[in-house]
Amino acid sequence: MANKSKWVMPKQHGAWAMLIIPFWLGAYAGGLTWVHAPLFLAWLALYLATYPLLMAVKTKRNEPYVPAAIRYGVIAAPSLAVSLLQRPALVLFGLAMIPFFLVNIYYSKKKNERAFWNDVAAIASFCVGGLGAFYVGRGELTVEAFELAAFSFLFFIGSTFYVKTMIREKKNVRYKWLSWGYHALLIAGLIAIGEPFAVLAYAPSAIRAVYLYGKSLPIMKLGILEIANAAYFFIAMIVLYS
Repeated sequence: MANKSKWVMPKQHGAWAMLIIPFWLGAYAGGLTWVHAPLFLAWLALYLATYPLLMAVKTKRNEPYVPAAIRYGVIAAPSLAVSLLQRPALVLFGLAMIPFFLVNIYYSKKKNERAFWNDVAAIASFCVGGLGAFYVGRGELTVEAFELAAFSFLFFIGSTFYVKTMIREKKNVRYKWLSWGYHALLIAGLIAIGEPFAVLAYAPSAIRAVYLYGKSLPIMKLGILEIANAAYFFIAMIVLYS
């Protein structure tokens, strides 16, 4: 029990894909370098630190959350220092994430972390991390960097709609049409702007949003399918930007 309280772990399993995919897509497209290794360790540890901080805000309790956040921060510090020494401008990406984190704090105070706009803020923050990973490799931000961040953002917004229709909002017809309409507009929009190959990256998401709606899936199976879909999206983006 003591060990569990020492290392407070996030319970939002879907966030792991959001943590990993935008970062490594940005790293790949920007050009992989050794700096990505310490940067990702810092990125991971800082993410782990944010969960207990938000829990401390939500519960208005310091124990065990603040000590856990400090431990993760101590783990992040050396890797972050190495990354900043190599790319000092990374501090700007950290500053860009602050407004989104403030939104997360607001919804934690309201004890409404499942709110759609709270998810949007978290996704945006992860995509800023992807921009940072791109910058580390390329030394600048290009149109390609923002395209990749946008593609990741659009993918995870779709996942947010879909998961809500399958769990917390499964009886809410409004969310069904939001999810279906979003995926339909996404596909149509990509075709309209001349990105037909990108449609392939989102096709399974659109299909599962419609086909699986209303079906009773165990949480574990739902999670496995989302991991598989996220892995497919990641590979499709890698192929698209190769």
